[in-house]
Order: sequence, then structure tokens, then C-alpha cells
Amino acid sequence: MTVRVERVFDIPVPPEGVWSVIADPKTRAESISVVEEYETTGDRTAVWHVSLPIPRVDRTIRIETEDIERDEPEYVKFTGRSKAMYVQGEHELEPTDEGTRLTNRFVVDGRLPGVETYFKRKLDDELANLEAVVLESVNTEGTDDG
Repeated sequence: MTVRVERVFDIPVPPEGVWSVIADPKTRAESISVVEEYETTGDRTAVWHVSLPIPRVDRTIRIETEDIERDEPEYVKFTGRSKAMYVQGEHELEPTDEGTRLTNRFVVDGRLPGVETYFKRKLDDELANLEAVVLESVNTEGTDDG
């Protein structure tokens, strides 16, 4: 079973401000609650160490992530590969009169029992975390106008 989720957020900030947050692999990793730690391994690559609360998984899962497509400041697509799962994420930014419409698409294909069930239950929460991180980051940037 593959889990697919699409969520759209309207953010009151121009696309360039949202892009600086969403295109950062560090921000993406830190916004996901099950990422215990991460390491940047290149310009467009990182490794996430994920701890999933599922049976028979008693250690973190190493996921190698890579931005495979970028069109600044409009679109980023990344993948994550591990023995436990394959993840594909897309963030599409579209200017609006009020700021930016951020469309998020995720596909999780689990290779271990329980991975897809976990993400089917929790992917909405993880996307809400991402939205909160984006809003917090752009609001913090907006207070430094000096």
C-alpha cells in the first residue's frame, strides 16, 4: 500500500520568503517529528535518521534524501530512500494576491510492515508541523526589517 497526501497552505508572504524556508533540507528535516537527527552530505543531499513508533523497528532508520528537481523560487522535488521506505515530496509555490499558495505532495511507499499505516495516520500532522515551521520562520524573518 502506498500513501499519497496533498495539502495546500496559503501563507501571507511572497514566494521568495517561503522558498528560503521550504527549499532548505535542514528545515524540512527539523519539521518532521520522527527525524531524530540529520546530516547534510552535499549541496542537494542529506541523511535523515528516523525513529518510527512501529512494531519490530527498534532503531533509527537511515534515509538518504536528495533534491532531484529545483526551480527557484517555484518548485522543489525530493526523494528519500532506505531499506524501510521510499519517500517522494514536492513543494510548489504559487504567488497570490495575499502572498503564496504552497502545495505539498507526499508519497510514502513502505517496505516494512507498519510504515505505511504510520504515515497514513500521521502525515497530516507532519504537514501541519511543516506549515507551522514555515509560518514561524517567515514571521521571524519579517521582524528583522531594521
